[in-house]
Amino acid sequence: MSILTLAEQQLEQKGYLDIDVNPTLDLFEEIEKLKKEKNAIILAHYYQEPDIQDIADYIGDSLGLSQQAAKTDAEIIVFAGVHFMAETAKMLSPQKKVLLPDLKAGCSLADSCPPPLFRKFKEKYPDHVVVSYINCTAELKTLTDICCTSTNAVQIIESIPKDKGIIFAPDVNLGRYLIKKTGRDLVLWNGSCMVHEIFSHEKIVKLKMRHPGAEFIAHPECEPHILEMADFIGSTTGLLKYTQRSAATEFIVATEPGIIHQMEKASPQKTFIPAPPNNTCACNECPHMKRNTLEKLYVCMKYELPEITLPDWVIEQGRASIDRMLEISAKAGL
Repeated sequence: MSILTLAEQQLEQKGYLDIDVNPTLDLFEEIEKLKKEKNAIILAHYYQEPDIQDIADYIGDSLGLSQQAAKTDAEIIVFAGVHFMAETAKMLSPQKKVLLPDLKAGCSLADSCPPPLFRKFKEKYPDHVVVSYINCTAELKTLTDICCTSTNAVQIIESIPKDKGIIFAPDVNLGRYLIKKTGRDLVLWNGSCMVHEIFSHEKIVKLKMRHPGAEFIAHPECEPHILEMADFIGSTTGLLKYTQRSAATEFIVATEPGIIHQMEKASPQKTFIPAPPNNTCACNECPHMKRNTLEKLYVCMKYELPEITLPDWVIEQGRASIDRMLEISAKAGL
């Protein structure tokens, strides 16, 4: 039985799934009280809804948030993000209780690389080093030699001797970007993020024509034909920092639009336009990230459920790939 199934049974037994939140409650006030009572911190990914970002103690990329939580003396980590992010937090802080507001907040990219299938794929290349993007499941990290983020991926690849073959998983678009940036011949797993694969080239071209002074910035999980148009390519944090230092006053942003909340707070005099997808929606929101709500965050903290648990061997083996990444990044000054 999976960890998720066990946790869901636990929730159902406690009646957690049927709880209605009193609409008259000031959730901001109640959540602040719970943080103090339970010695808890809230981590929010940039893609969360604005209310959750505003009440969080730390906002950022997934790995940076987990590292930040590990440094604090908090006993409870509430991760407003998706499942693999909470797993990473548990790996880095195994002695702490890690909560996720909605257990079904998954990730299309992490789900695109099932560990049993990847294990067989890996067996075809026994002499290759496995580099996995941090946006993967805990179990996939146990099959990984070195993790990477979109910020340090180039440096991680370049740290590996040129005579060693490399498997890169799970994001094929980030892998293609790394091949172009490093000149290395990577064996790619064919996974992708639904958010970053749906941007419309045609609509972006038209948008750029309507806003000739705007810079087009994109996350490296986007498809190659989108990245070719970009004035700047970077991680979520990298995109945010770029908009602060750029002289441009308008930006077309090709990543999940949740980041725009922080961009507007950091640069209120600038205009940010979400890059359009090839469907009829106005923007390109991640349905998994948006499963977390302020109400679910409150209930999660009140009942300390659902809790993320991992077997000891997963924590030990998966943590090794993260530690190796941090070691290489430190040497590179990242």
